[in-house]
Amino acid sequence: MEASRWGAFYAPYVGLRLKPFGPPTACSFGRRFVCVSLDSNRSGLADTSRNRKVKPGSGEGAEEAVDRGLERGPWEGQAKKRPREARVRALQSRPFTAASKLGADTGIASEKDWGINLLNENVNESGTNKDGSTWYRESGEDLGENGYRCRWAIMGGRSQDGSSEWRETWWEKADWTGYKELGVEKSGKNAEGDSWWETWKEVLFQDEWSNLARIERSAQKQAKSGNGDAGWYEKWWEKYDAKGWTEKGAHKYGRLNDQSWWEKWGEQYDGTGSVLKWTDKWAETELGTKWGDKWEDKFFAGIGARQGETWHVSPSGDRWSRTWGEEHFGTGKVHKYGRSTTGESWDIVVEEETYYEAEPHYGWADAVGNSTQLLSIQPQERPPGVYPLIDFGSSTAATEPPKQPPGSLPASDED
Repeated sequence: MEASRWGAFYAPYVGLRLKPFGPPTACSFGRRFVCVSLDSNRSGLADTSRNRKVKPGSGEGAEEAVDRGLERGPWEGQAKKRPREARVRALQSRPFTAASKLGADTGIASEKDWGINLLNENVNESGTNKDGSTWYRESGEDLGENGYRCRWAIMGGRSQDGSSEWRETWWEKADWTGYKELGVEKSGKNAEGDSWWETWKEVLFQDEWSNLARIERSAQKQAKSGNGDAGWYEKWWEKYDAKGWTEKGAHKYGRLNDQSWWEKWGEQYDGTGSVLKWTDKWAETELGTKWGDKWEDKFFAGIGARQGETWHVSPSGDRWSRTWGEEHFGTGKVHKYGRSTTGESWDIVVEEETYYEAEPHYGWADAVGNSTQLLSIQPQERPPGVYPLIDFGSSTAATEPPKQPPGSLPASDED
């Protein structure tokens, strides 16, 4: 999810708008914002990673879901079709400019977007603005075993009556094993009771089993309206290793009045041409209406399969669904099949080349190139003859997808 120059974050159904809090001269330590409104009058889901609008329950989750233009069968146009000369061709990889690579296909901002600037000194100060609002900032350094070093900074403020407040924390960590971490956490609320919370982190470490360097980035974002009728939560992750293995994914949840929605998607590239992509999204109303869509792609060396399902359940419990599939043999022929609960069905073999992405748009080289601040973090100086202690059970926390925070929005029964 991207931030505008005025600090406005947009999410499906709910847009969280922020504005500067207090005079800019009150605290030069960093940018400071407070939540001022929840915009629930947005039409459709705002797909921020691709700058387009999709209707609730109909948006695609993974990167090429709309762009690839699959022709799923002659029964109806279930996906936007592109011209045959562009669609019917084998595509193992496509050239992309550096600018397009910077636009990673998840909602995780880059370290440059955060502008983390830690001081080389301990600070502990506070003040009061002319309007009675207060601010504070602190910074320091923590040292530990195995060369552990953590530099951190905390800043925040609140209005005179305490109805609005904000807090922001920056940190960087490193130790002698080569582990490095850069992170941010922000939170705040306004006088109407609207609240928001966001965290971002990127880490570098060496996998103890493969000895490969890995970079992982993750983010979580949440906002709630004061009256409880709207809210959203998202978690994103990206993982890369030095041999080209890549994993990306996201879990999202939102609520507006009587309607709730969920979305999950993931992408995995093994670095040798094998690709797995999937999306599962669904929505429901308090009256009992439910609908959703899911699909999965698996490919290697031009051979693979696609399958999916679109479904709907009425308040009375009546269920409609359509399932479809494709078998790609790598010979220029594709087996397409499917059926629905209304009796339609198809089972055909057509001449059609296979179209899929065998490499991620944003991979290991891009992650390294855009992590210069992370790579520059240094642990304590290691004395001669002292070697790092490696805990072979410590990498689990670094490789797991980010956890949902305490008090976050509830997940669905299908989660």
